[in-house]
Amino acid sequence: MRLFLPVLLSLVLAMPATAEVKVPQSQTEISLSFAPLVKEAAPAVVNIFANRIVQQSESPFRGNPLFEELFRGFGQSQPRVQNSLGSGVIVSEDGIVVSNYHVVGMATEIRVVLTDRREFEAEILLADRDSDLAILKINADTPLPHLSFRDSDEVEVGELALAIGNPFGIGQTVTSGIVSGLARSGTATGNARGYYLQTDAAINPGNSGGALVDVSGRLIGINTSILTRSGGSNGVGFAIPANLVARYVEQARAGNDSFTQAWAGIFGQAVDYSLAEGFGLSVPEGVVISSMHPVSPFAEAGLALGDIVLSVDGQPVNSPPEMLFRMSVRPVGDTITVEYLSDGEVREAEVALIEAPDTPPRDARVVQGGTLVGLAVANINPAVQSELNLPTALSEGVVVTDVSGPLARVGLRAGDVLLEINGEAIMSTADVEDVSDMRSRNWRIDGLRGGQRFSYRFRI
Repeated sequence: MRLFLPVLLSLVLAMPATAEVKVPQSQTEISLSFAPLVKEAAPAVVNIFANRIVQQSESPFRGNPLFEELFRGFGQSQPRVQNSLGSGVIVSEDGIVVSNYHVVGMATEIRVVLTDRREFEAEILLADRDSDLAILKINADTPLPHLSFRDSDEVEVGELALAIGNPFGIGQTVTSGIVSGLARSGTATGNARGYYLQTDAAINPGNSGGALVDVSGRLIGINTSILTRSGGSNGVGFAIPANLVARYVEQARAGNDSFTQAWAGIFGQAVDYSLAEGFGLSVPEGVVISSMHPVSPFAEAGLALGDIVLSVDGQPVNSPPEMLFRMSVRPVGDTITVEYLSDGEVREAEVALIEAPDTPPRDARVVQGGTLVGLAVANINPAVQSELNLPTALSEGVVVTDVSGPLARVGLRAGDVLLEINGEAIMSTADVEDVSDMRSRNWRIDGLRGGQRFSYRFRI
């Protein structure tokens, strides 16, 4: 201690009186303090308050446990305002704000509050449930603080990262950690179609839509979800990579109110150890093509069933969501370079990125009479598959697009694929209308939901 104090005092005296405050540019600098970085980045992270109107049934037997349960669902529907709280990130000086769909989706009123307490009404430019992204616009008289995008393909495991948001509505909060994983997908993230960066920086309810930034204050991801058993942070959080976010912003600026994604037209599975042995691979890698639409751009480029996609544009792919992500960050009309294994030989192909074709005709229609009145259906084609997230393996058949009338109470849902009705095979929308006029009191509907077979029986 006698030696330490004089040395510490001499170091303090040696510091310049007017030390310049700068944003840390290296891990060594950032380890001293996060304060300069936070001062630069935090003003671009906003609080978001969203309201939406929901209908709630009011039972005339409310308060009576016996009759309330017996007559649940009866009573007049009353509108109710539902509030949600989250975070957002300003990514341009003219007021483009990125948040999560689950924060603002279906909102009737959105209010954005900056760190300087200015408040703005926001409009939704583009919202996408599948990616959990929403692009908003606010209008200010002066340029707004904003974060720039970093190429998220350059992010490495072990990098320092800060999560900035508004957890539990207590006010803007900054937590630190590292990037602890890349290419996270599947059920662990809560979205099997997603592709995420993983961080151990604490993310809690209210952080959704907030920023994950690097040591230079650049946006590397939008915080979206956590893996937890307690409801709070367990050190496993997920962020949507900046490269995908930038594509959504680009499409919103172009005036698109929905995301236009390239269509693969293939269905694949990750190569595990047993598959790798069967294909003669030294290590498990890539995605094996297990089904393919006849007009898939991969088929047009020369790939076939059983081929293994190893990389897209030089980036390894080891799961179907990862491959979809690599296609999603490129605009429709571009061409991607695909490296694949075919008959034991590594090959390369140029695959055109196209929209899902709307052929053969979907022949969408709503049943006008009979038992199935009010049922909206369409023939399955690539465009319908893409819109309703149907498995690529379903290349034909009929899908439910909306349900109203008596069948809404039976249990049918949009996205259900109809196979048979009262034993009659359903191959087209015309078949549905024909069967609706069937004279029968007992009905049976067989179909597929999420790849699983279901059967509904009802009596009229």
